[in-house]
Amino acid sequence: MSRTPAQSAAMRSGIAVGVATAAYGISFGALATASGLDVWQACVLSLVMFSGGSQFALIGVLASGGTAAAGSAIAGAALLGSRNTFYALRLSRIIGPGFFKRAAAAPLTIDESTAVATAQTEPAAQRLGFWVTGITVYVGWNLMTLAGALLGNLIGDVRAYGLDAAAAAAFLGLLWPRLKARQTQAVAVAAGFVATLLTPFLTPGLPVLAAAAVAIVVGVLNLFGTRGGPPSPEAIPMEREVEP
Repeated sequence: MSRTPAQSAAMRSGIAVGVATAAYGISFGALATASGLDVWQACVLSLVMFSGGSQFALIGVLASGGTAAAGSAIAGAALLGSRNTFYALRLSRIIGPGFFKRAAAAPLTIDESTAVATAQTEPAAQRLGFWVTGITVYVGWNLMTLAGALLGNLIGDVRAYGLDAAAAAAFLGLLWPRLKARQTQAVAVAAGFVATLLTPFLTPGLPVLAAAAVAIVVGVLNLFGTRGGPPSPEAIPMEREVEP
């Protein structure tokens, strides 16, 4: 079946974004073993959770607090992963009706698939971009997680190389492109201050949850945001939406 130029462009974008994102999975696999997970635990986490930001947040807390911080780690990862729910609302019309189709799309609704889908100009290209990106990232991310976890085991205690601290650095790298608007910059500074202030007094993971409350307060009160008008594109990435 021949594809339109828009569909071909969506497929190229999906593959390019998917391969680049999947390659990052090797870092997660290595960092997961540095945080105390086994190879199979790291792989199951990628298979089931499949949300890069949430996964890095989880192992970042585990790396600093061990199993004692498991509750805080899970809560923080779940809070961060809740953003995919809002992506699903935006992608509902693109995916189309049908229980099984939407059930298959649910785990693939991530930052990258949403970005590629909403960037297209035709409904068919939007759907193709979503599926190609989501499937490419899912397969590649899990393969690279396995490779990274095995690599982490082969070189021994990866904490000797400083990779345990790299989990937090990798997570910061995921967030950095979002810090464009004044509101997000204010949230980052305030949340960092709160987490730093509470770290000496609370068990690992709890300062992260306290810092998350800063974002909730700022969002509810719309502090530093635009009042009486739509939010700026910088404040909400992937703001563009094309009517199917």
